[in-house]
Amino acid sequence: MKWKRQHIAIFIALLVHTSGLIGILFTPYRNWFIRYTPLNLVLMAFLLAWNQRSRVRAFYIFFAIAALAGFLAEWIGINTSLLFGSYRYGDMLGPAFGGVPLLIGLNWFLVVFCSGSIMHQVQDCMRSKPNGASAMPPRLAAWSVVLDGALLAVLFDWIMEPAAMQLGFWEWKGGTVPFYNYVCWLLISTGLLVVFRLFSFRGSNHFAVHLFIIELFFFLVLRIYL
Repeated sequence: MKWKRQHIAIFIALLVHTSGLIGILFTPYRNWFIRYTPLNLVLMAFLLAWNQRSRVRAFYIFFAIAALAGFLAEWIGINTSLLFGSYRYGDMLGPAFGGVPLLIGLNWFLVVFCSGSIMHQVQDCMRSKPNGASAMPPRLAAWSVVLDGALLAVLFDWIMEPAAMQLGFWEWKGGTVPFYNYVCWLLISTGLLVVFRLFSFRGSNHFAVHLFIIELFFFLVLRIYL
């Protein structure tokens, strides 16, 4: 059987995240595995780009927009507490500028792009069924990608937060994640998904769906067992 890019990428993502779970939960090398998180982020972004079948130029433009917007939002949050709440980053996510890891924008891109891709996939599956979403007005379908995708991004952050704190990625004042953090995630993700929708990425990257599920499961397991 000839392996396609998507199959290779899924295998690598599963291998990396499964190894990470085992290393963090069951070996004395926990900190070693955690410190390779920046490399994991870069590798997953590379696999996502490698699997972008169309709209390649738009993909990189959206990457730049989402990464920059995410970094700026975090910079404002860290230095003013006007966004997200009062928190600070640890040293596990690599080099930082203004208290914000340089790769945090990459994380925003991955979460938002994968969330939007999942909503496109859901709509495509519904359209393929009799009496499915084919009757959904185009405007409603567009807003479903934006708003439901933003809710999916917030869900990802909600699952990730406790694990991220245990891993030393960041810490919140008082040790509790404020509700305002999720409000900001919803608003920023909505704005970025509006841009995502304008780029018409439908069906251009099926690996994004698998990557989101793999990373969601990864943080869910850590949330439960750390």
